[in-house]
Amino acid sequence: MQADDLISEHFRLAPVQVKALEKLRLESVRDLLYYFPARYGQVLPEKKITELLVGDQVTIYAQVVQAKVSKAWKKKIPMGEVMLEDQTGRIKAVWFHQPYLAKKVAPAHFARVSGKVAERKLARHSGGGEKYLANPEIESVSGLGNHETLFADENDAEINYLLPVYPETRGISSLWLHHAVKKVLKNNLQENLTDYLPAEIIRKYNLPKLATALVWIHSPRTESDSLAARKRFAFEEIFFIQLTRLRAKLNYQEQGAFVIKAEQKNLDEFITRFPFPLTGAQSKAIKQITEDFTKSAPMTRLLEGDVGSGKTAVAAVTALGAVLAGGEVAYMAPTEILAKQHFESFISYFRHLPRVQIGLITGAGCYKFPSKINPNGYTNISRTQLLKWVANGEIPILIGTHALIQKAVKFKKLAYVIIDEQHRFGVMQRAKLVRKNNETHSSTTTSAMAPHLLSMTATPIPRTLALTIYGDLDLTLLDELPAGRKQVKTEIVSEAERNKAYAHIKQELESGRQAFVICPRIDEPDPSKELALQTKSAKAEARRLQEKVFPDFTIGLVHSKLKPRNKEEVMSDFASGKIDILVSTSVVEVGVNVPNATIIIIEGAERFGLAQLHQLRGRVLRSSHQAHCYLFTSKASGQENARLKALEKAKNGFELAELDLKLRGSGSLASGKQWGLSDLGMEAIKNIKMVEAARLEAQNLLKTDPELKNHKIIKEKLAEQKSEIHFE
Repeated sequence: MQADDLISEHFRLAPVQVKALEKLRLESVRDLLYYFPARYGQVLPEKKITELLVGDQVTIYAQVVQAKVSKAWKKKIPMGEVMLEDQTGRIKAVWFHQPYLAKKVAPAHFARVSGKVAERKLARHSGGGEKYLANPEIESVSGLGNHETLFADENDAEINYLLPVYPETRGISSLWLHHAVKKVLKNNLQENLTDYLPAEIIRKYNLPKLATALVWIHSPRTESDSLAARKRFAFEEIFFIQLTRLRAKLNYQEQGAFVIKAEQKNLDEFITRFPFPLTGAQSKAIKQITEDFTKSAPMTRLLEGDVGSGKTAVAAVTALGAVLAGGEVAYMAPTEILAKQHFESFISYFRHLPRVQIGLITGAGCYKFPSKINPNGYTNISRTQLLKWVANGEIPILIGTHALIQKAVKFKKLAYVIIDEQHRFGVMQRAKLVRKNNETHSSTTTSAMAPHLLSMTATPIPRTLALTIYGDLDLTLLDELPAGRKQVKTEIVSEAERNKAYAHIKQELESGRQAFVICPRIDEPDPSKELALQTKSAKAEARRLQEKVFPDFTIGLVHSKLKPRNKEEVMSDFASGKIDILVSTSVVEVGVNVPNATIIIIEGAERFGLAQLHQLRGRVLRSSHQAHCYLFTSKASGQENARLKALEKAKNGFELAELDLKLRGSGSLASGKQWGLSDLGMEAIKNIKMVEAARLEAQNLLKTDPELKNHKIIKEKLAEQKSEIHFE
C-alpha cells in the first residue's frame, strides 16, 4: 500500500460509497490519513442482547428486522423505532424527536448500535417492563458481530479507549472511515510519509513527529494523545500558511514601487475642508500609509474598521498624496452601488480641486468628475473616452467594480491600489489589479513597478485570524468612531415585546427618520417544512407591515432577484426619503449609505452570523442621531441567544470578534472555507501564542533562507499547497 494509491485499490466500494468519497474529496490513501476526526467518543463495552441490563451504556451488533416511524407513547411526539436481533434475542432502539434515524440502516442489514439501555413500563399492575435502547448511535456494518465486519481479515483484538468520530456523508459512515484508517495505519504507511515540519521546530515546541501524530489523532489511547496530535497539525497548518503569505509579500516587494513623498501641508489643507475632524485612529492610519509611500518597496497594508469609522476618508487623503506625486490611483469596490457611493464621496472631498479628475467605471456605464457643463457635478461619458483619458493620465483617480481589471483598462503610472471589502474579491481578481503596470509596460522598455496596496474591510476579524489570513499585510485598525457618533442601541426582542418595539419605531418614523427591515429569505417558505414556518420572507413581511403595522408610511422592497435597474431605483428612492421603510434581505449588508435611517429591524436574527449582523447594524451608524437595532427572534434562550447578547453588549466589531471567538469559535465570524483554513486550523486561531509562534518561525526561516535553497522539502510542500494567497 502506497500513499498515492487510490482508495478503491484497497477497499471494496459500492457505487454509493464511491460517490460519497468524491463528495468528501477523499481519493487517495494519503487523503484518508489526513481526514481527521471531528471529535472523540467513549468506546462502550460490547454485549449480546440477552446480557443487557437497564442503565447499561453498551454497544451491540445486530440485524435490523423492522423499522418504522410513529408517535411517542404518551406525548405523541415524533419517534423512530427499529427492532434489532442478534443470535441471542431482540431489542428495540427508539429515537424521540429524531424519527429519521430509524431509516439510517435498512431492514435485513446489519448495524452497530451504541447507547443506554432504558426501560418502559408495561401495564399499570403488571410489575414488568420492556427494555429498549434510548436515542442510540447507529451505524451500518457488513456483518453480525465485531469479528465479522468489513475488515474481517484484520483479526483485530486491539482496544481503543477513545473512538474517533469523523465528518460523514450519505454512503460513508464514521465507523467505515474509522476502520479504513486503521487498516492504513496497520500497514505502517505513516512511517514512509515525508515530515515537512522542520526537526528543530518539532524539538523546540515538543511536538510529535508526523508518524506518531497520525496514530495519535486517529487512534488515541488518552485525551492528551489526541490533543498533542491536533496541536502538531494545527501548528503545521498555520506555519505553512504564514510561509505562503510572507513569501508572497517578499515576491511582491521585490518588484519595487513608486516612491511617493506627500507634502504634509497639502494633506493638512485638504483635511481642514472635511465637514468633520479626523479621529486619532484616522490620523495614525494616514501617517502609517504615507510613511509606507516613501519606501522603495510597495506597501501591503490592511485597514480594518467598523462601518462608519472613516475608511473612505483615509483612502481619499492618501489618494491625494499619490496624485500630487504624479501617480494614478485605482479604487475597486465589490458592487456597483458601493463603487458609485465611493465615487460621490470622493467628489465631495475633491470638489475644491477640479484639476484632480475622478472617473467611475462599472458594468452600467462610465462617469467623470468634473463635468465641463457643471464643474460641481459629474457627467456620463463613453467607455472609450474614459479609457483614453485614464491611459494618458488625465484622470488620475479611477473608481470601479471588477470592470477595473479588464484588459482594456490601462494606466500610465498606477502608483496606488485601494481594494474595499477585499475578501469579496477572488485572489486572481486582486492580483490582476496590482499587476496593471506590468500590462501597461510589457511592450516597452520601461520597467514595471508594483503599486502600493491598501486593502480595507469592515468585517470584524479576531486578531489571531487576521495574523494568520493576512500574514502578508501590515495591519492598521480604525477603532474609534467619528466625533458625535453614538453607539447603536441594540435590543433583543421576543415575540411578546414586538408591539412595544413597533410603537417606538412609529415615533421615530413620525419624527422624520427612516428604517430598514431585514428578513432571512425572499419568498414565503414551503409550509410543508416545519422549520421554515418560523422564517419571515421579505415579500410577505413588506405586505404585512404595509397593511397591518405601518399603513401610514411608504414601504419599499429590495432583494437579489430584482433587476439591477429596479434595485437601484428603490435604493435611490429610499436614499432620497421617498420611502420610509425599506424591507430587504441581507443584500443591503454592504454599500448603502442613508444617514437619515436610524432604525434597523432584523427578523430571525438568530439565523444570521455575527459578522453579518454587525455589518447590517452598521447601516444605521451614519449620522449623529441615536440609532436603534432590534433583533427580533423566536428563540428566548440557548446558545443562539447568548450570541445575540454578545452583539448587544459589544461596543465595536473588534470586541465582538474576540467575544464570539470565545463563545462559539471562529466559524460564526468567518468560515474556514472562506479563509482557506481547515476545521483544525480554525481551532488553532483561538491560541494567540501558537499563531505568534508559527509566524515567528516562518519569519526566521525566510530571513536566513528567503529562496528556501536549504529547505527543498518545504519548498516542495509550498508548491503543492493550494491555500489561497494574496499575490501570485
